[in-house]
Amino acid sequence: MSFSNSASFLCLLAFSLLAHTVLGADPLFHFCSTPENFTANGPYEVNLNKLTGYLYYQTPPTGFGQGSIGQYPDQTYGLALCRGDASSSDCKTCVVDAGSEIRKRCPYNKAAIIWYDNCLLKYSNDGFFGQIDNRNKFYMWNVKVVSEPATFNGKTKELLTQLANKVEATPKLYATGEMELGESTKLYGLVQCTRDLSSAVCKKCIDGIIGELPSCCDGKEGGRVVSGSCNFRYEIYPFVNA
Repeated sequence: MSFSNSASFLCLLAFSLLAHTVLGADPLFHFCSTPENFTANGPYEVNLNKLTGYLYYQTPPTGFGQGSIGQYPDQTYGLALCRGDASSSDCKTCVVDAGSEIRKRCPYNKAAIIWYDNCLLKYSNDGFFGQIDNRNKFYMWNVKVVSEPATFNGKTKELLTQLANKVEATPKLYATGEMELGESTKLYGLVQCTRDLSSAVCKKCIDGIIGELPSCCDGKEGGRVVSGSCNFRYEIYPFVNA
C-alpha cells in the first residue's frame, strides 16, 4: 500500500471491538509511508534490524517502546504500542509479528507503519517523536445502522469526549468507558495515544479524530478511527440489568 495524504477507508463487517484476542492475527492495515528505499544489507537496514530487535525487548513490559539507532543519513526512528489491556505476552507476540510482517509488505521502504488489533509498529528515517501523525490513518465501521442516528451520534461523541478528557490524566494515555443508552443497551468506548506524545498533544490528537466521526461512522453501531498517533473505537452491546 503506497502512501496517501488522505485517510484510507476500510469496512470491517460485524467486527467486535470488545474482543481481547486477535483472531487469525491478521494486520488491520499498513502503509509503506515513503517512496525512499534503502539498500539491502546496507547501513540503514542494519540499523532498522537493531531497532526492531530493541522494540521487541522494550515494549512488552509497559506496552510501549520507542528508540532511535544510527547516525544521519542512516538513522532510523521507531516505536511500538500495544493496546492498553493487552498482556505482556500478547503484546510481545503482536510486536514480533508486526515487525516481521511489515518488512514483508514494505521490504525496502525507509518508513512504514502496521496496525494489528493488539498493537502498532512504526519506523521512519525522519524523527517523528512527539508529533501528531495524521497522514497514516484509516477508518473501520460496522455496517449495521442504529434506528436514531442523530441521537446516537451525539451520545457517541459525548462518551468519546469524556474519554479524551480522562486520557489526558492517565500515564498510559489509554482510557475506556461506557454509557447506558437504554434499559438493555450500553455504548462502550476506548481511546489511546502513542506515548511519545505529551498528555496535552494526546488530547489534541483524540479531539481531532473525534471530529471525523461523521465521515467515518455516521449512525453505525460500531466504528474506529485509527491514526499513527491515536485512535478511538466504540460499539453498542446488549446487557441485562441485575
